[in-house]
Amino acid sequence: MSIFNRQTTAAFLLGAAIFAGAGAFAVERHMDGAHAGHMLKHLYVEVDATDAQKAKIEPLVKAAMDDIKPLHEQLGQLHKQLAQQMGAPAIDRAALETTRAQGIALADQASKRLVQLMADVGDTLTPAQRQKLADHLSKMHGRGMHGGPGAL
Repeated sequence: MSIFNRQTTAAFLLGAAIFAGAGAFAVERHMDGAHAGHMLKHLYVEVDATDAQKAKIEPLVKAAMDDIKPLHEQLGQLHKQLAQQMGAPAIDRAALETTRAQGIALADQASKRLVQLMADVGDTLTPAQRQKLADHLSKMHGRGMHGGPGAL
């Protein structure tokens, strides 16, 4: 019996697809309502945000959540599609590649939206506040917490 049976291969490929779409998953996980509120409170404390800045940042985060949620849902559909492809009697490499490329495209869209959010939030902060945030993200990265949306 080979260690690389069909289930192991499917699990590996699903894991790879999840990794490829990590941006969309991370956003959905970290930017649900409760976690987004906690994340924002942490951000506000870290940079000593004013009430006016908070009033500008919250709608920016909500808009980003709203934009990224459909990408997460699409990625979930791609994972189902990948599982179906792996369960087929014959492996269709072209179909698998198409599914992989679609997952990468969704992750890229999510990543672009996150960078837009970072820039929009950065526009509301002073240079000193942005430096505090950058220093904080560097520390988080150094501890293995890769400075993504949850690190704010």
